[in-house]
Amino acid sequence: SQYTPDAIEKDLTFVGLEVMQDPPRPEVAAAVAECRRAGIRVIMITGDYGLTAVSIARKIGIVKGAHPKVFSGLELEKTSDEELRRALKGEVVFARMAPEQKLRVVENLQAMGEVVAVTGDGVNDSPALKKADIGVAMGVTGTDVAKEAADMILTDDNFASIVHAVEEGRAVYANIRKFMLYILNSNVPEAVPSAVYLLSGGAVPLPLTTMQILTIDLGTDMLPALGLGSEPPERDVMNRPPRDPHEHLLNKEVMRKAFLWYGLLGAAASLAAFVFAQAQAGWHMGAVMFGVGKDLDPTYVRATTMALAAIVFTQIGEVMNCRTELASVFSVGLFSNRQVNKGILFEVALIVFLTVFPPFQGVFHTCPLGLADYGFLVLLPPIVLALEEGRKAIVRRHLGIDRNGVRIEQENVER
Repeated sequence: SQYTPDAIEKDLTFVGLEVMQDPPRPEVAAAVAECRRAGIRVIMITGDYGLTAVSIARKIGIVKGAHPKVFSGLELEKTSDEELRRALKGEVVFARMAPEQKLRVVENLQAMGEVVAVTGDGVNDSPALKKADIGVAMGVTGTDVAKEAADMILTDDNFASIVHAVEEGRAVYANIRKFMLYILNSNVPEAVPSAVYLLSGGAVPLPLTTMQILTIDLGTDMLPALGLGSEPPERDVMNRPPRDPHEHLLNKEVMRKAFLWYGLLGAAASLAAFVFAQAQAGWHMGAVMFGVGKDLDPTYVRATTMALAAIVFTQIGEVMNCRTELASVFSVGLFSNRQVNKGILFEVALIVFLTVFPPFQGVFHTCPLGLADYGFLVLLPPIVLALEEGRKAIVRRHLGIDRNGVRIEQENVER
């Protein structure tokens, strides 16, 4: 009965204070900063005390302002959805949250049009994990219920792994677009020469035969395009804002670049090579050079061979251009992608093979090319590369980014 607070807590000597701390991992602050650059907001929802939550959030960079809004569970119960959504537009930390309150925050973020990813490890996190667009459970400390409710599981329970996954996902998506851009641009140089033949009423001979078109579609296109799929992430991939989830993979920008830029460059090169071969033989407009079967005019065969080879050599420059969206290809290394290099060697070897070996000459209507012809062809890749590098440089200057694709002011801040 004598052990009361009034009786015990007197004549005391302060010796020290013992505390426990669960510090954030050292790589988390850098991961949060990378999220900011990528246009990804990070919001802390925790069961910890409010001051503890704000301290940790400030240490890892989730909040930057002097007075972030801190919601406790009791305060959130008294807050309407409209007030909550206004608060969610700024810096906010949620502390002492119950499972249903975490779910409410997720629902309101989705109502604001946000794509929401939620991390969690406990049974109480499962409603929010299930409701989120992407539920991320902890693989080491997470409960079975949380793992079942989630869409993906972190094997190392590390927030930085989520950021790395975002970077990899953006790189894969960009590489698919690069693949499509490269595959589509060869359609124009196949179609335009035929259109010239039709529009001229036959005055300009047909620049490509059916078998030569199939050679491009099934032979020379595929390996370089597959090499683009192994392209590493560009340096600026995490500096780009999130894309619209409703945006099509094959969008207008890809179509314009494939058909109206790369495609027309290839078509111009093909027609130039066709005219170059004819001019050397003294051909004039309206002269008939077709023939039938094995009796095809030699000048016509050489001209179609040059038109085919010009498309292939133009593709060498275009596959290099497709490796980066805005950054200079020289910033990533012109020949750094071995798969693309192998694809280029294959398509050059294939075109030489089809023009040199007699059994294939009759099938593909080709003939051997001379030194002057190859001199013309080897000029095409650097010309195409230079034109696209010039276009990218103009766009970069307009957007205020350097040759690596990074915004100049962002690079200065990092430096």
